Amino acid sequence: MKLKNLIEEYEIEILKGSTNICINGIEHDSRKISKGNMFVAIEGFTVDGHKYINEAIENGAICVVVQKEIAIGQDVTVVKVDDTKLALAKFSSIFYGEPSKKLNLIGVTGTNGKTSITYLIKSIFEASDKRTGIIGTMGIVIDNDVIDNTNTTPESNLTHKYLKEMVDKGIQFCAMEVSSHSLDLKRVEYMDFKVGIFTNLTEDHLDYHKDMENYYKSKLRLFNMTSGCNIINVDDEYGRRILKDLENSIPVITYGIEKKSDIYATNVVCHPKGVDFILNCPKGSIPINMKLLGKFNVYNVLAAAACAIYYDIDLFSIKKGIESINGIKGRFELVPIEEDYSVIIDFAHTPDGLEKVLSTIKQFAEGRIVVVFGAGGNRDRAKRPIMGETVAKYADLAIVTSDNPRYEDPDKIIEDIIVGIERVNGKYIPITDRKEAIKYALSNARPKDTILLAGKGHETYTIIKDKIIPFDEKQIVLDILKDIKE
Repeated sequence: MKLKNLIEEYEIEILKGSTNICINGIEHDSRKISKGNMFVAIEGFTVDGHKYINEAIENGAICVVVQKEIAIGQDVTVVKVDDTKLALAKFSSIFYGEPSKKLNLIGVTGTNGKTSITYLIKSIFEASDKRTGIIGTMGIVIDNDVIDNTNTTPESNLTHKYLKEMVDKGIQFCAMEVSSHSLDLKRVEYMDFKVGIFTNLTEDHLDYHKDMENYYKSKLRLFNMTSGCNIINVDDEYGRRILKDLENSIPVITYGIEKKSDIYATNVVCHPKGVDFILNCPKGSIPINMKLLGKFNVYNVLAAAACAIYYDIDLFSIKKGIESINGIKGRFELVPIEEDYSVIIDFAHTPDGLEKVLSTIKQFAEGRIVVVFGAGGNRDRAKRPIMGETVAKYADLAIVTSDNPRYEDPDKIIEDIIVGIERVNGKYIPITDRKEAIKYALSNARPKDTILLAGKGHETYTIIKDKIIPFDEKQIVLDILKDIKE
């Protein structure tokens, strides 16, 4: 695409070079630049792309987009804009043919439940013969292909690229996790969200947002970007606040269990093999017998069902889609072992997430509840003691260990967590090495125990400093048990 066509709708200043050049790709990562690319120097959360302009040019960039006064001596076109994050989103949308306008883009945001809801939407929609892709924490799903994803919500140029691939393959819908970071860092600007779904809001990411008010306001942005419908959990206090703060005049569908809502569940019965309930909506009522565990998953189902109802999917397809899901990787995932105790892997890494998972386990646990968990390094430190206190309220034993320590000392993180455990006189053992912590839990398990491995979920790696080290918890459990038996 000619540069002049790419930038014609955007307010820019040409600092040097010609606009009559052909751009064959857009990148914000200088390491991924190839010949003929545009390099957009964005200021990210931790890295400033302006520092890598020379590297980008060496790798083949013929156009550089900046928002600072930078002296560039090489023979390239330099475009200056007020905000390179917005420019990246705008130029990427145009370069890929504005793909978000050519399919139904569904944005899901909130602290917990985003991944589960996107997979429930996909299952329900495909039960109604509607081809659906996913962009989120566990990767980008296009047909049966899964592409690895570093961030919950990718940078804008990547998202537009994936959306174009979906459009090219005839996919009609995309369920996309929209993180607070992506909203705040403008990764989802110039995307035509037809539907916005709000799950809940509890303490998380305050290392970045500083307080709950900023965190809430970042989430609110999505619901003023949508063009078709907003779907809101009214049992959550922030959901009720969104209803008051919305500036968008499009229709709203509410869902819940406790408060009066458009889509709601009654006769909720949780049991060790799932949850039975009645799904009620303007279309009528239908019994649901889902295999996902916990009341929190009823909320996830209601959100997905509300989205399906907006798109006029019949109740029988909704029921079929919900009931066909046996589980979601890393979300209350039962490890297949032949032991007299159970091992569950879950992504819960916030106080609220742990509360939901552990309260569900409490309903069916016959023996002890043992929790192996930690907290991420270089992330919200304030939530660590709260996580410890939450686990101690439910667990007979907490094994406090490492979880993506990054550049922090894992022992210091453990100390932060233990403050909360000791606050309520909980029983705990600190074991810094996560594999050793899991081994301890398995080696000392008693009949009918439930062991929860919390925090990693679907992740098959751990992050220590700047190194990503393979760490597949499910396989580690199976390997340890094999060694124990031998």
